[in-house]
Amino acid sequence: MELRVLVADDRALVRGSFRVLVDTAPGLRTVGEAGTGAEAVALAERERPDIVLMDVRMPEMDGIEATRRICSDLSDVRVLILTTFDLDSYVYSALRAGASGFLLKDTPPADLLTAIRVVATGDSLLAPSVTRRLIAEFVRRPVQPPPPVLDGVTDREREVLTLIARGLSNTELAEHLHLSPATVKTHIGRLLAKLQARDRAQLVIAAYESGLVHPH
Repeated sequence: MELRVLVADDRALVRGSFRVLVDTAPGLRTVGEAGTGAEAVALAERERPDIVLMDVRMPEMDGIEATRRICSDLSDVRVLILTTFDLDSYVYSALRAGASGFLLKDTPPADLLTAIRVVATGDSLLAPSVTRRLIAEFVRRPVQPPPPVLDGVTDREREVLTLIARGLSNTELAEHLHLSPATVKTHIGRLLAKLQARDRAQLVIAAYESGLVHPH
């Protein structure tokens, strides 16, 4: 199945580089380029790409707000944040906006292509380093949104959710809980449905905001 990619960056040279990279990769195709956040939203609505490669700092509307609008209106579109900047100030707001992961723009091409495919499957690029940044940002925020309700989440699912928030992968979850990988995926699928979460990144936020997991 061909994955359709939208590239959003305010620099034409960067957009062109990503287009060439995507279009020369098997199973990937660029369906549009946006130079502003507003253009990214409009193109996403028109083209319905599988993935949006989203720059953070763009004119008219920044990448965070563009991500929020796309993820709010288009539930089947995934956003992968690309930035040259330190991620600390963006992690929390971008994940809350619906982003499925982060990559630095100097990421090796092969890793970027892998990231596109990973995010397109519904997983998220949330490495332990990003999880730690998310936790640190959560601790610093004085005003928290209303916590998600965990009613209906089973004890086993709470255990899985806690470990996801700690940054464990599916393989690590299976080993830690002595479950098969398929069973772990089933638990995660149920959590996504019950918490109305887009992906793993949203589950991490739900775990902290509900008070199930507390930052150290």
